[in-house]
Amino acid sequence: MTDLLAATTTSTATAGAPASGAVADHIATPLTDARAQLAEAVALLGYNDGLHRMLATPRRELTVAVPLRMDSGESRLYVGHRVQHNFSRGPAKGGLRYAPNVNIDEVRALAMWMTWKCALLDVPYGGAKGGIAIDPREHSKAELERVTRRYTSEILPIIGPERDIPAPDIGTDEQTMAWMMDTYSVASGYTVPGIVTGKPIALGGSLGRASATSRGVTHIALAALRHVGIEPAGATAAVQGFGKVGADAARFLSEAGVRVAGVSDQYGAVYNAAGLDIEALSDHVRASGSVVGFAGSEPLEGADLLELDVDLLVPAAVEGVLHESNAGQVRARVIVEGANGPTTPAADAILRERGILVVPDILANAGGVIVSYFEWVQANQAYWWRADEVESRLEERMLNAWQHVLGYAETRGLSLRTAATALAVERVADAHRLRGLYP
Repeated sequence: MTDLLAATTTSTATAGAPASGAVADHIATPLTDARAQLAEAVALLGYNDGLHRMLATPRRELTVAVPLRMDSGESRLYVGHRVQHNFSRGPAKGGLRYAPNVNIDEVRALAMWMTWKCALLDVPYGGAKGGIAIDPREHSKAELERVTRRYTSEILPIIGPERDIPAPDIGTDEQTMAWMMDTYSVASGYTVPGIVTGKPIALGGSLGRASATSRGVTHIALAALRHVGIEPAGATAAVQGFGKVGADAARFLSEAGVRVAGVSDQYGAVYNAAGLDIEALSDHVRASGSVVGFAGSEPLEGADLLELDVDLLVPAAVEGVLHESNAGQVRARVIVEGANGPTTPAADAILRERGILVVPDILANAGGVIVSYFEWVQANQAYWWRADEVESRLEERMLNAWQHVLGYAETRGLSLRTAATALAVERVADAHRLRGLYP
């Protein structure tokens, strides 16, 4: 466990070193991308090196061994992480990811982006993220429960409803959160519903939480289309990723009159120029496990989906899918980032030069953390809101943030990403300076 004020090792100091600008894609990672974005905001705001290092360095990190007893009786060992990037504005908040490629640098980047996301939407949290390097598809439900409970018990000292509140992410869901809540509650001796968000409704989850990120993406996408002079009714879209975020985003866009022509997942992509039947596609995915082979569509290479001639592109899968090598072939007028970090700094520069509007992840996909905040508030009050109350408050917050970022960008001649990051970084830095440095 490393605290910022006690960090003295060379590796930690290097991790927090200011970046000099965008990093070439051949060495880019989510962490180098996150640091490059921060460096640009720090330069714009005129902050000194000491404050830059504080903002770039995680406040606390914990890496744990997670042994698993398989159903067969065999034992395996996995590695898990929890990174708390900043909590100057409140307890840390961030998802828990189960994926084979999880590593500490990816978790650091995601935690940093969560800090900016919470600050930008004025949610009283700092950023955190967690993950285990495991492929959940290779394990039974019982094995995943044992992994989750063991991981939770290992990170128990640094989480809590006033310390750090996990939520679902890639490879985890409301059942994962139920196991985490129960493990924490058993250790506490009483039920603590506020320890996680994204829980089942029956255990204190919030109505609207499961689709909140997708609804937020949709609110922003419709506003962005109108901003560039495109009416959503009749506009065309492609959605990369048909999971937690992409599937519902495609559905909500379709309901708003947008013609969703292409959708992809990790196995491939499907395309129909007249528009895909999203409800029928969802039924197909539930039955087959993939969008591939959907009737009424033609197959498409997954990478080609990003280059379709559409008005709107929603990358809603993983980091770094838009990069230096393909940004020049993107034909969408508007990109709304449903995933975290899907666009590298080099791609950002190319897309801006080509006049393509990119709405950054820390704004576009913030619906999840907003409704997570609503869930936490409801749990603390033991009073739950109606679905229409949740959705109207979500829409209000998302559109207010959109107008704020758009106004900041236009008055200063900035990209939306630079404007959003600068606004968020400024709020975190102000909180840090008002609190002072202890001791």
